[in-house]
Amino acid sequence: MLPNDLPADIRDRAARVKLAVFDVDGVLTDGKLFFAADGHEIKAFHVLDGLGFKRLLANGIEVAVITARMSHVVTERMAALGVAHVYQDQQDKRACLDELLHALKLDASEVAYTGDDLPDLAPMQKVGLAIAVANAHPWVRERAHWRTRLTGGNGAAREVCDLLLGAQGRAESELAAFLR
Repeated sequence: MLPNDLPADIRDRAARVKLAVFDVDGVLTDGKLFFAADGHEIKAFHVLDGLGFKRLLANGIEVAVITARMSHVVTERMAALGVAHVYQDQQDKRACLDELLHALKLDASEVAYTGDDLPDLAPMQKVGLAIAVANAHPWVRERAHWRTRLTGGNGAAREVCDLLLGAQGRAESELAAFLR
């Protein structure tokens, strides 16, 4: 989606973002939980989302994940992408977000939060740009400033990354770098 295709309000909100926060299950994954015979959890992440995270970080936008579950797979995937702000087993996501904002010395208006279910509502209500993935719970979708066209685990996070880069005038330079 090009920045000019966005409502001015969304474009303005996205232009101010210095930190993009994502839920994991249902946002970075399709929300299904798989367990191996030995009890280990298996998750599938979309490669498009991973490159989106790397491009945000390369352009000075911090990335964080806040999830209520604990998963070694999340730790490994975020480390591979260079995401330093990984908060797992967080039952109070808003309190976690408050601590992160304090640590990074950011105002809530400089944050985008992408979620899909009820535990994401409190942090979404606090931030400057609240985003719901396409298959989010209806109560979450109706309270978001913007909704992705793609579903969680299927490139929705990349859509958010592209929105932020485009609104901040970085889409053309990003594209040009890959056309060399």
